[in-house]
Amino acid sequence: MSPDSLRTDVSGSRQRSWRPSAAVAASGALHVGGALALATVPESWAAVLAAVAVNQAVLLGASLAPRSRLLGPNVTRLSPAAARRGEIAITFDDGPDPDITHRVLDVLDSTGARASFFCVGARAETHPEIVREIVRRGHAVENHSQHHSTAFGWYGPQRLRRDIASAQDTLSRLAGRAPQFFRAPMGVRNPFLDWVLARLGLRYVSWTRRGYDTVDSDSGRVLRRLGGKLAAGDVIVLHDGVATGARLQRSPVVLEVLPRLLWQAADRGLKPVTLGAACRDGS
Repeated sequence: MSPDSLRTDVSGSRQRSWRPSAAVAASGALHVGGALALATVPESWAAVLAAVAVNQAVLLGASLAPRSRLLGPNVTRLSPAAARRGEIAITFDDGPDPDITHRVLDVLDSTGARASFFCVGARAETHPEIVREIVRRGHAVENHSQHHSTAFGWYGPQRLRRDIASAQDTLSRLAGRAPQFFRAPMGVRNPFLDWVLARLGLRYVSWTRRGYDTVDSDSGRVLRRLGGKLAAGDVIVLHDGVATGARLQRSPVVLEVLPRLLWQAADRGLKPVTLGAACRDGS
């Protein structure tokens, strides 16, 4: 990427050049072509409508598929270089939470593991001391939107930008550095998101495996989903926040699963690192 393609944006983030994905570019071309067809051959409306409907269905499917790359770049695994180093990334969504996050940090400390916490800006503002504690203990704070709205996937470009930029400002101020990565609430995206992330200098991250720890109270099943085929280069997602209802569980599943997951990783010679550390080779 050339120096001319980068500019400082929110809280030190570096704006990156943007090019639409093939699917998004094709969708735009289809809509332009459909409009021209209707203007020149009005009786083609049925075919145009059918083509647009199929296009919208494909985009909707991609929006609801968290690991899809149809809407833009999506980190689902660490780079080959990180995998060769035996690294994995354990990530936590929806915090910080005053009851859970501190205990998660204690478990990570017990093995020297490092992790990335995708924090919600509004919750970080409520619990700034936890954000600072995450950083103090050697972990990374990343962007998980300002409000974690269930309507996030349906926001237009300006509302997306306001929400993500607000979280970027909040988290940069509290953590002392700008987040490098973004994950959408519930993994739901739309075709505008990649453009917004490029403007804010953020990379989109989903996961290799998730345990569904917020909807399944059986820690054994959650662990099998995460650890059954755990391998170098994996990106794991768990939850330490209230958005998911984890606090309603008598003993949050994450606190039962995490120690066992870390033991499995150690047995396999895997090293949990932050996303930023895994990408230190520029990948």
